[in-house]
Amino acid sequence: MYAGDVTPQEAFDALRVNPDAVLVDVRTQPELVFVGTPDLSAIGKRLVVVEWQTQPPGAPNDQFVEHLKAAGVDASMPVYFLCRSGARSRAAAILATAAGYDEAYNVGAGFEGAVDAEGHRGKTNGWKASMLPWRQG
Repeated sequence: MYAGDVTPQEAFDALRVNPDAVLVDVRTQPELVFVGTPDLSAIGKRLVVVEWQTQPPGAPNDQFVEHLKAAGVDASMPVYFLCRSGARSRAAAILATAAGYDEAYNVGAGFEGAVDAEGHRGKTNGWKASMLPWRQG
């Protein structure tokens, strides 16, 4: 399957203490620009971006594992996958595990988290709602 789901705080803590741990954001480029991205600069890390779906047209990225490797993400590293809500990142963690990544985790709440009662994301859980560092634009 994959190594499991973690909270955004657990992922951030692991990134902070393990020099080999890496955060891979699998959202599309427009999502990153308009919604924001985790900011790992304070812990001396860089965010790795490998789209799970290509834009346009939103088709699955059939070269996901190759792009992951090209971005410098080695199968020996603990890898934390992040998307908007945890669905695409879970699929990415499963695929990475099948490709030989032993420590592929899903950041279950994602960057924006679940939809609240008013139909909005970003307020109930997720990276942003956890008050972890992020930036817009």
